[in-house]
Amino acid sequence: MNPILIDFPSEFETERLHIRMPMPGDGKVVHESKQASKNELLPWMPWAQREESEEDAEINIREAHVNFLNREDLRLLVFHKETGVLIANSGLHRIDWDVRKFEIGYWIDTRYSGKGYMTEAAKGIAEFAFRELKANRVEIRCDVKNVKSRAIAERLGFELEGILRQDSLDAYGKELRDTCIYAKVK
Repeated sequence: MNPILIDFPSEFETERLHIRMPMPGDGKVVHESKQASKNELLPWMPWAQREESEEDAEINIREAHVNFLNREDLRLLVFHKETGVLIANSGLHRIDWDVRKFEIGYWIDTRYSGKGYMTEAAKGIAEFAFRELKANRVEIRCDVKNVKSRAIAERLGFELEGILRQDSLDAYGKELRDTCIYAKVK
């Protein structure tokens, strides 16, 4: 079956969060969130190395919107239910629809870290993948040195299946790094 024919919700909620696909017009708040979190993102996210305008962020959001509709990549924005403030960016990436395998990626706006929001969002996204997308496997991959990302996977009961040694470059493109692969299976 062509994945574009797979119907599922484009938004859902957890106890404190409203999680939804990106929509045209979200670029401004995403750009502000990236700027507020730049120093914390630099060691882990290669895209954080590039200067980005608000217009660039809006283009990226609109491309993510199209990719979501095409079922190629399911980026998700995480908002606080009561205030409507953007808290984090996440999503289901590296999708294999035949296997029903997804990878959760995430980053949180630094202004909202340390309050359990990212753990709550990742838990909700994993549950969404298993319930709505009929996932057989959900992964979280992160740099072995990224202790905050590793802690989220471990808190949620994802099993560390292995560490890929020297499989990628750091966010600066200079040093070989190791990647942890955590997973939950159906």
